[in-house]
Amino acid sequence: MRLFISIDLDTVDELQAAQAPFEALSGIRTVDPEQVHFTLKFIGEMDEQRLPDLQTALSEAIADAGVQPFDVAVGGYGAFPSHDYINVIWVGVRDGNRQFHHLHDAIEQRTVDLGVEPADHSFTPHATIARMDHAAEKTRVQTVLKERDPDVGSTHVSAVELIESRRTPSGPQYRTVHTVGL
Repeated sequence: MRLFISIDLDTVDELQAAQAPFEALSGIRTVDPEQVHFTLKFIGEMDEQRLPDLQTALSEAIADAGVQPFDVAVGGYGAFPSHDYINVIWVGVRDGNRQFHHLHDAIEQRTVDLGVEPADHSFTPHATIARMDHAAEKTRVQTVLKERDPDVGSTHVSAVELIESRRTPSGPQYRTVHTVGL
């Protein structure tokens, strides 16, 4: 099973508006707004027999973090790995950053204890809205990133989800495997 841990967004209309400047550009693939989420931890491939241990670890991590339900203001563009070399275009967190970091840190610790590889980069709360090919219109994308500052609304966060991702010819399909309330 290919797995990740995430927080869902419920701002579909605002996400579509944030994606709009990129849709006409060649080499850009926008993410279905219904599938946009904040990834707290990418697990990768895991044997289904280990799923109960991962579910327990996730529940314990959420308890460790001590985060209560909260509202997060979503907005502003960013890019990975950088604005000079863009593969991923994302929207970030304006308010709620502290809670995201508490959740991420607790999840990271518990999953590493299970033998999951630690992240090889620092954590930046973000929701991927588009992916860019290397031959895409980099200068135009950089202009949008620099000159626009979208407000993507507010999302109420009351749970963290363990998601299975299945690759299909039409793109990834997600299935919620386990949900832990805050």
